[in-house]
Amino acid sequence: MDRFDKAYEEYLTNGESSVEKAHDPNAVKITAVRKNDDGDLIAFQTNTGEELDYLQALDAAKSGKLSGVDVFHKYGRDIIRSEPDGTKENNLDYLPEF
Repeated sequence: MDRFDKAYEEYLTNGESSVEKAHDPNAVKITAVRKNDDGDLIAFQTNTGEELDYLQALDAAKSGKLSGVDVFHKYGRDIIRSEPDGTKENNLDYLPEF
C-alpha cells in the first residue's frame, strides 16, 4: 500500500468536518488523478507538478488553494468534487491518471 492508499484509508476512517473558505484567485488546478482498484480518487496532481494525497488535497481545497473544486459533506465525511460548470471533460473522474 503506497502513501496515497494509506492517506485515502485514513480519510475513510476518520472523516473530516467541512470548512468554508474563499478561493484564492492564484490557486493551482488539479490536472491529473490517481484511482485505487475500486475506481475511487485517492490522489491528485496539480499544474505545478505537486502530488497530493486525498487529505492534502482536501485541506488545500478547504483553504482555497485549489481552484475548480468544491468540498461538501456526504457519507459522514468531506468529499472533493469538481465545481459544476457544465463541462464534462474537466471533471475529476475524466482527468488523466498519473
